[in-house]
Amino acid sequence: MPDILISEVGPRDGLQSIAAILPTAVKCAWIDAEVAAGVREIEVGSFVPAGLLPQLADTAAVVAHARTHPGLTVAVLVPNARGAAAAIAAGAHKLTLPLSASETHSLKNLRRSHAQVIDEVRAVVALVAAQPAATRPHFEGSVSTAFGCTIEGEVPEARVVALAEALMAAGVDEVGLSDTSGYANPAQVRALVRAVRAAIGDDRLTGLHLHNTRGLGLANVVAGLEVGITTFDASLGGLGGCPFAPGASGNIVTEDLVFMLEAMGLSTGIDLGRLLRVRDVLRAALPGEPLYGFVPDAGLPLGFRAAA
Repeated sequence: MPDILISEVGPRDGLQSIAAILPTAVKCAWIDAEVAAGVREIEVGSFVPAGLLPQLADTAAVVAHARTHPGLTVAVLVPNARGAAAAIAAGAHKLTLPLSASETHSLKNLRRSHAQVIDEVRAVVALVAAQPAATRPHFEGSVSTAFGCTIEGEVPEARVVALAEALMAAGVDEVGLSDTSGYANPAQVRALVRAVRAAIGDDRLTGLHLHNTRGLGLANVVAGLEVGITTFDASLGGLGGCPFAPGASGNIVTEDLVFMLEAMGLSTGIDLGRLLRVRDVLRAALPGEPLYGFVPDAGLPLGFRAAA
């Protein structure tokens, strides 16, 4: 089993932040190419009203296609119980509901206060529990803007810990931490992960969603590794951000993340050469959209060997 799980979030977080609407067939080709490269988890879309994010209006169809790949975890974002019901009906394997540590951001992103989001979480937990055990999706509550907010600024660590505890009390399977606004630094990552794990348990916090807005994305990944994190979100070509958090650009580039981890001797199960060729799918479909990444630009160094 690979050491690190990389969850590709480009088809959701990447596409929701650009104006172009990618045809369903291209999204499916993107997913096919990533699976062929060894990617084991892909967040393929979001069950939000099409009027808010028309880029993701075809998520149910994309989920149906992604489910044809054995062994692939098909993940989606859901904003509320209604979205969760649609995701469950479509057959998603993993649901993530974001609870913003910044209540101002929560009101802009989900149009709900902290208390209202927790009520939605309880409703989703009930929906999930009603499913047959063999097909029951995994439910993650993600604390977004956990490291800072472009609207409120500093977010107290104690508030993040309290919200993580509230999510667990409401019945989620695990909690994730998201640097929605790209504010995190390595020392903060280490400190916040330790604080949250001390409150809810090491096995209930295994994943981070980090941005590279200020160039610290990969440094923050290393900090996460140092405190036991084993799952990291990333976006092919660095597409994406959050349309409801001004200035929140720059997902970690999947290609750069895979290279760093493999160069460090940590197995991801991903064939880097094949992954680099997936960019051709996006380059052809989004000719005006910039794709980022140091490794794609510089190429692999002479003598590079992936982790065994």
